[in-house]
Amino acid sequence: MKLHEYQAKQILRDFGLPVPQGEVASSPEGAKAIAERLGKPVVVKAQVHMGGRGKAGGIKLANTPDEAYAVAKEILGKRLISPQNPDGLIAEQVLVEEAVAIEKEYYIGITVDRTTQHNVLMVSLQGGMDIEEVAATHPEAIATVAIDPLLGLTDYMAREALYGAGFDHSLIRPMTPILQALYRAYVACDANLAEINPCALISDGRIIPADAKITIDENALYRQKRLASYHEESIEDPIEAEAQKRGIAYVRLGGTVGIIGNGAGLVMCTVDEVARAGGRPANFLDIGGGAKADRVREAVEIVMMDPSVKGLLFNIFGGITRGDEVAKGILEALQTMEVKVPIVVRLAGTHAEEGLELLKGTPLIPASTMQEAAQKIVELAR
Repeated sequence: MKLHEYQAKQILRDFGLPVPQGEVASSPEGAKAIAERLGKPVVVKAQVHMGGRGKAGGIKLANTPDEAYAVAKEILGKRLISPQNPDGLIAEQVLVEEAVAIEKEYYIGITVDRTTQHNVLMVSLQGGMDIEEVAATHPEAIATVAIDPLLGLTDYMAREALYGAGFDHSLIRPMTPILQALYRAYVACDANLAEINPCALISDGRIIPADAKITIDENALYRQKRLASYHEESIEDPIEAEAQKRGIAYVRLGGTVGIIGNGAGLVMCTVDEVARAGGRPANFLDIGGGAKADRVREAVEIVMMDPSVKGLLFNIFGGITRGDEVAKGILEALQTMEVKVPIVVRLAGTHAEEGLELLKGTPLIPASTMQEAAQKIVELAR
């Protein structure tokens, strides 16, 4: 679960980090009121889950409350597009915070290294850029240190990372407590990523988090009551948000072939097979084990909310999921919805023969293997 910048900064503030003063607004009037309260030049920042907001026009300076109003009016409701998000995201909120004079930008982050099975601290002098870009073009510019799970992030681990990244000796002492506070926040929030980028040296000599990103492990939300309230807001795609409300595992992929299966592994294989057949998967949707007819009907509704879908593929291998229940769900969906796209169904396993019998005489197209099903739906979707 991704947090917005203002939410991540509130967490950092709770752990004693000197975050710039600011508030979030959802209207130009609100942005103006915040600027008036701050009484100084502000920066207005779109609250969307994407990198490159500045280049996309989502971050602008405002010297007066009237300018803050005008800038917020320009940003709110705007679709921001970046290389990482070619479809764009619409800004519904802006963070209005005091502008600071940045002299140097650094990067610090903590994430999970599944190779070493440790949390790892990452530090770089090249802040203000996507860390992926730095890693690709200048990997030597990033220093990493595995964090001992028993000791936590000690002073000597922090110093090792800072010296390894080439930080000047004068910055080691003020940077160390910032690294340690970030680690405490990371652990306390059950995060799997916490970044401050840029961690900025400003004109008065202070080092502050000028931007922040935190991603929470969703499996830990049962004990993160405060953060759980951010869950729906973290989902930018409206179809994914609706699927989340219904408890359906759905990820939008941007293609034209809708995919429904039972079991994450099977669905991922189906996505691969559709791509191998020359198609573009529209989604990942796992109905799970033991799904009944009503669950299948809901899955069809979710997939068909995407207007880009030109064909729908069912790939069901019955264990505790019964083929006849899947067939009933598909038929219920066709009776209650206007589905105008071709549907290919591959049923195997428990009660598959009964399910296929129910589908006889309908426009549904059967397939005996996953590969055959993928080939058929890709051709029909074209």
